[in-house]
Amino acid sequence: MKIGIIGGSGLDDPQILQNVEEKQVNTPFGSPSSAITCGRIGDIEVCILARHGKRHQIPPTQVNYRANVYALGKLGCTHIIATTACGSLKQEIGRGDFVILDQFIDFTRRRELSYFEEFKEGEAKHTPMAEPFSKELREKIIASCREIGIKHHKKGTVVTIEGPRFSTRAESNMFRQWGADVINMSVAPEAILANEAELQYAVIAMSTDYDCWKTDEEPVSWDAILQIFNQNADKMKTLLIKVIENLGKKEIENSDSWSAGWQSEETSVSSVTDEEFIKSKIKTLPNWPKPGVMFRDINSLLRDTEGFQKAMNLLEKRYKEMDIDVIAGIESRGFIIGSILATRMNKPFVLIRKPGKLPFEVLAEEYQLEYGTDKVEVQREAIAPGQKVLVVDDLCATGGTAEATCKLIERLGGHIVECGFVMDLPDLGGSTKLKAKWPVYKIVDFEGE
Repeated sequence: MKIGIIGGSGLDDPQILQNVEEKQVNTPFGSPSSAITCGRIGDIEVCILARHGKRHQIPPTQVNYRANVYALGKLGCTHIIATTACGSLKQEIGRGDFVILDQFIDFTRRRELSYFEEFKEGEAKHTPMAEPFSKELREKIIASCREIGIKHHKKGTVVTIEGPRFSTRAESNMFRQWGADVINMSVAPEAILANEAELQYAVIAMSTDYDCWKTDEEPVSWDAILQIFNQNADKMKTLLIKVIENLGKKEIENSDSWSAGWQSEETSVSSVTDEEFIKSKIKTLPNWPKPGVMFRDINSLLRDTEGFQKAMNLLEKRYKEMDIDVIAGIESRGFIIGSILATRMNKPFVLIRKPGKLPFEVLAEEYQLEYGTDKVEVQREAIAPGQKVLVVDDLCATGGTAEATCKLIERLGGHIVECGFVMDLPDLGGSTKLKAKWPVYKIVDFEGE
């Protein structure tokens, strides 16, 4: 038995574990919402995943539910206990009450609902969903609630809405008429995917508000949710520990699951490097901007706070002990990387721009394109003779712009310490050309891919 915990806001606390180790897991569906914190509670191995990211930066619709469930299955989890905040649609479910869900209504519209994107001939996959939550696991949770005296409701139907907005009052009343007991933004499709993976899955929902159906009090707000959530977070952690301890006393029956095939050697999970993690965050767009081109999109890395932080950390680690006077960023994405690095290292930052965009006296360097020529420019006063300059950009492809930048800096009397890139496309020869004259560093490359 190995337990996965998918934590809502504040319930992914690694301090409930012993022998803590953080693991990065790659999946065919992209990266999960966070690194997975693994350890033990008693004799049971536990893996904790932050559903909305470590800093709650991922909105409900953008959560990669397929990757989250897959990652826990790949780590060998046999059971998943999910925690979630919810709004009460019933008077008797008060703020701070726990609801052990037994049914859900999926009112989402924009989410990936299945692992099965196509069926093999004769192998249609239609997963039963009449009882979407593990009966055995729910019983363990209910018994643990009774044991430690937590107010709880033994069953409840949750309606999952898209979010991130809250319901209108008309919607809230409609959900009540449908028979829903609570409302949230995350159980679907998480429950669907866990069932497809044949993992035992149960949810502990914490009621934080009354949505907006009650007209005698203020409608739900995020601040009100956080207040109730924070007041009851320790109670939820205590319950999770008790449930897992009780699971360890008498294991509930395990069955071979479809997700067992996801598991790989432990080293292939735990040895994922920062470089590999960063590379997994860079999306590839085939045949863009023209047929035959494999475009590597840095924007997907910039949007991923964890991946981008790792990239900046690697650059800072490499350059913080080097003798550098100035950091020069090449237009345009080099401005993002270079300015952040310069701020971290307390160094001046210089813009290398396309023609006509810099005021005052500039120096220009022309370079050859496939068809025609282009230029880069720098203000003459930006770099003094003898200064040691680090050149940074997001991508090294053919190397023409970076080569022209280095020549431009040398014409001003600067010395090139290194050319640093987030990614390199070695097949295009740019880094090889640059290395003939100046040191080159890249975090990741896409050689032959």
